[in-house]
Amino acid sequence: MDEDEPPTSAVFLDSCHFSQVVFNNVEKFYVPGGDVSCYYTLTHNITPRGKDWVGIFKVGWKTTREYYTFLWAPVPADTHSDTAVQQHIQFKAYYLPKDDEYYQFCYVDQDGVVRGASVPFQFRAEPEDDILVVTTQGEVEEIELQNKNLHKENEELKVSFANLQKQNMELQEELKKTQELQNTLESLRSNTEKLEQELNSLKTENKHLKEQDECRGAELQQLKEQIQGVTSDKECLENRLRTALDHMDQLQSQVLNYEKEVENLSQVDHDKTEQLESLEEENHQLYTTVAQQVKPSSAGKAQLSSLELSPFYSQFSPDLPKPFLCQQQTHDLVEELRKQKCLFQILQAEKNEADEENQKLRAENAALLRLLSQSTELSPGSSASQAPSPAGDLLFGNPYCGEIPWHSVSLRKCPMCDEVFPEDVEMSQFEAHVQSHLLECPVCSETFEKSNQQVFDDHVFCHGLE
Repeated sequence: MDEDEPPTSAVFLDSCHFSQVVFNNVEKFYVPGGDVSCYYTLTHNITPRGKDWVGIFKVGWKTTREYYTFLWAPVPADTHSDTAVQQHIQFKAYYLPKDDEYYQFCYVDQDGVVRGASVPFQFRAEPEDDILVVTTQGEVEEIELQNKNLHKENEELKVSFANLQKQNMELQEELKKTQELQNTLESLRSNTEKLEQELNSLKTENKHLKEQDECRGAELQQLKEQIQGVTSDKECLENRLRTALDHMDQLQSQVLNYEKEVENLSQVDHDKTEQLESLEEENHQLYTTVAQQVKPSSAGKAQLSSLELSPFYSQFSPDLPKPFLCQQQTHDLVEELRKQKCLFQILQAEKNEADEENQKLRAENAALLRLLSQSTELSPGSSASQAPSPAGDLLFGNPYCGEIPWHSVSLRKCPMCDEVFPEDVEMSQFEAHVQSHLLECPVCSETFEKSNQQVFDDHVFCHGLE
C-alpha cells in the first residue's frame, strides 16, 4: 500500500454520492491473515482521476479521515468512455484489521468526496459446516418463513434500490441542468449590470449634452444680437472706407502734381546749372583775354582792345564797368539757383508729407480690406467667438473690443470696382480679383491703383533718382 496520505475532507454522509461506484462480490466474512480482493464498477457518472483511492472504513464512520487503510485506485485506459468499467485491487493481509468489527469498502475521489460504498463485512473465520444443529419442525418452519420474508424484503429492497438509482440519475441530470441554468443566470445578471452601468453613463452623457445644448442656444441668441449690431457697423465701415479711398485719390493727385512740379524744377535747376557753368567758363576766357590785351606800356593796344570788346560789353548793363558784368550775371544766376534749391526743398518736404499721409491711408485701406476679407470667410452659422485684437495701424482706430464675425453675403464686394461676389466664390479668387486692381512697387512694396499708372511710374522714377 502506498504510504502517502490520501486526500480527505470533512464531507458528511448526507452529501456523498454512493451510487457512482458499485462494489461487486463483497463477502460477508474475510478470513484474517489473508489478502482481500476488492471488485468495483465505475459508472458513467464518474470521471476517475489519479488521486482517487479505495479505503476500508469501520461501519459508523463520519468523515473520510476515519479510514483504517487504503489503496490508490488505478485509472482506466479510457477515462471518457460512456460504459461502465470493471476494476480490481487487492489489500495485503498485513494492513487489514484484526478485530471482528463490521467494515466496508469506500471509493473516495481526489477531492475527498465518497463516490461509492459496499455492504458491511467482518474479518473473522467462517462458521464450521460440520456442526450439527438440532432444530424442531416449528423452528424450521419459522426460519423458512423468515427466509421467505427476508427474501421478499430483499427483492423489495432491490427494486427500491433500482428506483433510487434511477431517481438519483434523474436528480443528477436535473442538477446539471440546474447548474447550467444557474450559470446562465449569473451570466445574464452580469450582462444586466453592465447594461445598467452603460445606461447610467448614457443618461449622464445625455444630461450633459442637454446642458450644452442650452448653453449653445444662449450663445446663438447672443451671436444673433451681435450680428444685428455688426451689420450697421459694417455699413459705417464701408462708408469710411469709401471716404478714405476718395481722400487717398485726392492725395495721389496732389502727389502727382507735386512730383511733376519737382520734375520741372529739377529740369530748370539742371538748365540753370549748365548755364552757370557756361558763363563761368566764358568769364574765365574773358579774364584771360583782357589780361593778355591790356598792357601799361601800350595805350594803343588798350584802346584797340576796348574797341574790340565793346560789342560784348554792350549787351550787359551800361551802368557797370564792362569787366564786372560777367561777375554780376554769375552772382544773379547763383542767387536764382539758391532760390530754386530752397523751393525744391520745400516742395520735396511737402511731397514727403504727402507720401507719409498716403502711406497711412494705404495702411488703413489695407486694414479695412483685411476686415472685409475676414468677414466673408465666416459662414452665417458660426458660433465661435474670437479673442480681442488691438487696433493695429488703423488711422481711425478699431471701434470694437474684439474681432466679431460678420455674416453678410453683401460684404464680399470689391472695394475698387464695387463688384459683388456670391458666397460660394472662394476667398482666394476674391483676393486675386482685388489684387488685379493694384500695382506693387518693386522697391518698397507700396501698392497703387491701376488707374493711377502715372503716379506709380513717377514713384518708381523717384526711387531711381535716390
